[in-house]
Amino acid sequence: MKKIIFMLKDIIEKALNKQIELEASSSQFYLSMASWTETKGLSGSSSFLYQHSDEERMHMLKLVKFINERGGNALIPALIQPPTTFKSLTHVFESLLEHELNVTESINNIVGLCLEEKDFTTHNFMQWYVAEQLEEEALARTILDRLNMIGNDKGGLYLFDRDLSKEIPQDEQV
Repeated sequence: MKKIIFMLKDIIEKALNKQIELEASSSQFYLSMASWTETKGLSGSSSFLYQHSDEERMHMLKLVKFINERGGNALIPALIQPPTTFKSLTHVFESLLEHELNVTESINNIVGLCLEEKDFTTHNFMQWYVAEQLEEEALARTILDRLNMIGNDKGGLYLFDRDLSKEIPQDEQV
């Protein structure tokens, strides 16, 4: 008996490959932020951002495997260099939130495309990303709220940085 394989439509495959690029860029962006914060003595923030960079890479790999398993061809993109300097820690997390909002928009566009194309398998797969983005945005907003409460208080910044490293599971710290 011949096995029937449902292949991705080209339009869906193209959108998912674009998302691979966005997730890979996210990983590099957070890696750059981690490096910058590390050089500023913000070890809690850098650990948090290094872990976040790894998480974004895993999001990319999940897409790569899905495309390939569905009979498509996942493309591994070349990436542009992310920013290497930031005005402040607040600027880092403002940039992070802005970036996550762009990722959310891209994911929502894919979900909409899946519905238009009646690709319910990919639509179901993308629901994990929808839920993940809710968490990502909420976390970025919470961090920004904390930083805004601290203002220019160096003692507050020290405590914030120390506490941020506690939000990373010990086995995942870099």
